[in-house]
Formats: sequence, C-alpha cells, structure tokens
Amino acid sequence: MATPSSPTVGDTIWLERTITVPAGWRVRAGKLELAADVEPLGDPAVLRSPTGWVVRYPVVAWSPGPHRLELPPIWRLGPDGRADSTTGGAATLSVASVLPDTLRRPEPKGLIGPLRLERRNPLPPLVAAVLAAGVVVAGIAWRRRSPREVAAPPPVPLEPEVPDARWLAAGEPKAVAARAIWRLRAALAGAVSAAHPALSTAECLAAVERAWSSGRGPTRRYGSCGICWSSSTGSRSPRPTGRTWAGSPAWRVA
Repeated sequence: MATPSSPTVGDTIWLERTITVPAGWRVRAGKLELAADVEPLGDPAVLRSPTGWVVRYPVVAWSPGPHRLELPPIWRLGPDGRADSTTGGAATLSVASVLPDTLRRPEPKGLIGPLRLERRNPLPPLVAAVLAAGVVVAGIAWRRRSPREVAAPPPVPLEPEVPDARWLAAGEPKAVAARAIWRLRAALAGAVSAAHPALSTAECLAAVERAWSSGRGPTRRYGSCGICWSSSTGSRSPRPTGRTWAGSPAWRVA
C-alpha cells in the first residue's frame, strides 16, 4: 500500500506492508535499493500493529507515470534464535506530474542573466562611508577622553590614644612599657640626630655618648616624655645618676 494515494513528482511516498508472525517473533526489514527514477529517502521503519508488524519504506519518484519497485526480503526472528525470510514482493506506483497538461514537451529553459539596474545611485555608498568614518572618529574620541575626576575621600578621624591606666587595668603592662620605650627613643632622636630610632639600644646610647663627648649635645632640654638632659657648669657631659644601663651611664629623668 502506498501513502498518499495520488502522489506527484517530488512527494514523499510511504510504501507499507503488514507482516503477520507468531507471538514473540520480531521482524527486520532489508535495505531498499536505488532504482532508476525512484529513490529511497531513509531506512525502513518497523512498527508494531494489532495484527503483526508494519514495515514502511520512504521513497520519492522523480518522473511521472507508473513505476514498479522490487522490495527487499524481510527477516522474521523467533524468540528461540530461529530466523526465516520472506520475499518483499513488488510495489507499483502511479506518480502524477506537477506540470500542467498544456505542455506537451516540457523542456528546461536556459539560465537567466543577473538582473542589474540600468542606473546606479552613488549616494548610498557615500552616505555609508561618511557614517562609518563618523563612527570611527567618535570611537577614537571616546577612547581618548580625559580621565574622570574622582573626589578626594573624606579624612578618616584618628582613634584617640588609649590611656596607660586602661592598659594596666587590662593586664597589659608590656603595652605601656612599649609605648614608654618608643617615646623615649623619639625624645633621644629629637635631642641627638645621630640616635635615630633605627639603631639598637646599645648603638643609640653610644651615639648619645659621642654627641655629648664632642660637645654637640644640648645643655638642657626636655623631651616629650619629661626627660631632662643637663650638664655641669664646667663640662658638656651629662650628669650621671650613679646607675648604669647597657654599660653606659644612665641619664637623669625629671
């Protein structure tokens, strides 16, 4: 059976055949070979039906008139491994033409030359070129624009210094000692330029001793920690207190 019943040239035609087999048997269809004016469009489809199996072949015919097509054999496969084949038979198609009947001998016409306008307007290409140039210039100007001015961030207020009493109440005497040492070193650096904070303790004391020995030390100066540098009337050396620190005389602290 062929579907549709009245096909025309170029239509997809389905050739169907119903195969009746015992229960549990399956069907495998063979591949349809290419004919003169009939061409298969794909592999056959095997579908289950209430009476057995339906095998469908998609084909197309390229010339009008009757066509006879030999179908491939069909294999029947049993559940116990047995196999049997049966002839596919032949199918007859009647394909109608898509051309009207008034043309007795239809012949293809020759190629038509390319269609061109008699007059060409140069304005569209010029407008397109001007627009393209404008887009390029605008893009370059946008890329080379001046940097955006960013407002300066507001000043961040500094946190107030924690008093020494709070550090001692919190059980952190080392923090108070570290602050005192830093203030002492800052006072030394302010009194003697050679005793900068980058030196170690021994190097700092040696720099202070050299400054007082050379007479470049101040006669009397108070640092930010209440440290008093003083000297005797007849000499420029500091007044020792009788105690030594790191092998050098300790300075009197007011």
